[in-house]
Amino acid sequence: MHVYIVYAHPSQHSFNRDVLETFIRGLSEAGHSYEIGDLYGMNFQPVMDNEQYHREVGLDPLAPVPEDVWAEQQKINRADALAFIYPVWWSDCPAILKGWFDRVLTYGYAYFYDENENRFTQIDIKKALVICSAGHTVEHLEEIGIAESMRRIMLNDRLLGVGVKEARMVILGGMMPEDDRYRVENLDRVYKLGRNF
Repeated sequence: MHVYIVYAHPSQHSFNRDVLETFIRGLSEAGHSYEIGDLYGMNFQPVMDNEQYHREVGLDPLAPVPEDVWAEQQKINRADALAFIYPVWWSDCPAILKGWFDRVLTYGYAYFYDENENRFTQIDIKKALVICSAGHTVEHLEEIGIAESMRRIMLNDRLLGVGVKEARMVILGGMMPEDDRYRVENLDRVYKLGRNF
């Protein structure tokens, strides 16, 4: 499969960078190809401006989209699968990735309606994998309901709701600063996720 990896972390020297490299190693060893969209590295503009806002609420599926949005949509179109790698900040993804969803999943591409109000999409992705690192343990995030909240928003709304056939989230918990107790275990899990993708 060809996988488009959307990566969102500002530091070149982070656990998330190690996650990205480990996941890629697993993918490559399994024979998959990939493309990386490093949102910080490419200085992706996450803020929807007034012009794009009016394009979206105009509900014209044929209205042109901004060039950077079109480029991201082409990356999705080339892919069989998607992967997202990012840290959990305030119970969600970083703002730059939220902005990617806001701007890239446009009306006429991610969703549109016919005259009978039936919903359609142009996205045809077999599966998506969300890998996010969190300071709290997975057990704690499950206990307080944050893990379920993250899954509902990221998987149900942002992925399964726009044409992705299958989506899964893996939380790499326990990644507190200066605490490497879970590092090796989490990276081993990431390698296997790539190898068995």
